[in-house]
Amino acid sequence: MRRSCVFVAAVLAPVLALAGRPALADEAYIEGTGGVSWTSEETDAIAGLAMGYDVDLDETFFVGVEGTAEKLLTGGTRVAWGIGGRVGAEVLPRSKIFTGVNWQSKDCRECGNAVGLGVGWEQNLSEKIYAKLEFKHLFVENGEPDANVGIVGLGMMF
Repeated sequence: MRRSCVFVAAVLAPVLALAGRPALADEAYIEGTGGVSWTSEETDAIAGLAMGYDVDLDETFFVGVEGTAEKLLTGGTRVAWGIGGRVGAEVLPRSKIFTGVNWQSKDCRECGNAVGLGVGWEQNLSEKIYAKLEFKHLFVENGEPDANVGIVGLGMMF
């Protein structure tokens, strides 16, 4: 657990250090997500919310911080809360790729916390609306099997 917190803190430190610099076209966002989570033992549907803030480093690259609430749509689970950071680039007009890391709380009493590593693609559908595809691999603590998550999201920037 201690290593997970140190790892997430090390990733978020540059994001927080950049928060006080002059903005280019920084943006906040909120999105609804849905998808599937799978381990070597089972597969379940997942739904959630994410909100965050991206800071432009220049006209192409950005860093951001993100909070999540995700729930496996199966009995005996609870909302897993997460906090993390991401780094990305605008690769085509109105399109971003990114990679991220996050810490996530337990989704059941017996479960372990997790650290997730992910990659994704965001495509602007309009000036304020975007769609997202993301894959995350969750490294779960307490000897439990790691999990994979495939997510589709629809969000709004403001």
